[in-house]
Amino acid sequence: MKVLAAIMGGLLCTTGLLVAPTTRAQQGPPMSTKPATITSTLDLQLTIEEHEIEGAADAMPEDKYSFAPTNGEFKGVRTFAQEVKHIATVNDRFFDAILGQAANSGSQFEAENGPDSIQTKAQIMQYLKDSFALGHKAIATINAENAFVAMEKPATPFLRTPAATVIFACTHAMDHYGQMVEYLRDNGIVPPASRQRPPANPAGQSGQK
Repeated sequence: MKVLAAIMGGLLCTTGLLVAPTTRAQQGPPMSTKPATITSTLDLQLTIEEHEIEGAADAMPEDKYSFAPTNGEFKGVRTFAQEVKHIATVNDRFFDAILGQAANSGSQFEAENGPDSIQTKAQIMQYLKDSFALGHKAIATINAENAFVAMEKPATPFLRTPAATVIFACTHAMDHYGQMVEYLRDNGIVPPASRQRPPANPAGQSGQK
């Protein structure tokens, strides 16, 4: 019952979705008592992802940032560093579009995985954090009047409105978070967001992610 109470105590339902954070460090913002708006709803979703993704990125030791799985069909996949940089690069592309700013130019590789000059763990972590800061800035400009109004220069043709762009950016980031989890566990590291959760498979004592 204590475990159940702890889990229920950590639930956030501001968006209408239940999210069970683990420790206080991973909980993100406290549940707001203000009425939810499209701005606060999108911002909360991004904040939850920000905590999970930054936590996973920080959990990997710097000497493992060049790691890519090999036990299976993983030929040509990104390294852990490239996974993190890819999230940040795509975040910038989407959120720049919402703000009406031109995306950074570069080679096709840099357009997918960020500047080659960003190499160390500290640099990559800052690049990731800056991309989420840009996301919060972009979301702050979204309201009920403009959320579903077509943008003049969308990041991609099928994401024409600010709301659609943020939703897809969040989906994309969590897709790659799942891949980061694989990389962490392959190196014997439990993702921070999963460390205090009860096993999803008690017989195997596996974490939830």
